[in-house]
Amino acid sequence: MVAAGQGNVLASRLIHRAHAEAGWYLYAPSCALVEADRARPGTAEHLAALPGLTVLDLDLPAALALARRETWAAAHTQYAAQPTPERHEGAIIATTLPKRWEGEPVRVLELGV
Repeated sequence: MVAAGQGNVLASRLIHRAHAEAGWYLYAPSCALVEADRARPGTAEHLAALPGLTVLDLDLPAALALARRETWAAAHTQYAAQPTPERHEGAIIATTLPKRWEGEPVRVLELGV
């Protein structure tokens, strides 16, 4: 999310596709949105206003998953990436820090630096 606020081209393309193309979805776990805003103030408000982005609430199952990771953002993101009835294969985590997810049961899309 911070990468999008800093003008990362690949992040911008993902945001555009989620807005312009059917079948493309972009999710922002609320805990990750908070962490991004702390790193770069204004990021959360900007991203939450984008029409192609869905902010995921911190519901009870997500809250229970928070203890499994070092940060709330990482925990909520990992939880959101798990398979669901709507997303049988789970979601892909788009990140500039792919090493953060090594060894985790998630799929990762590296956005570069």
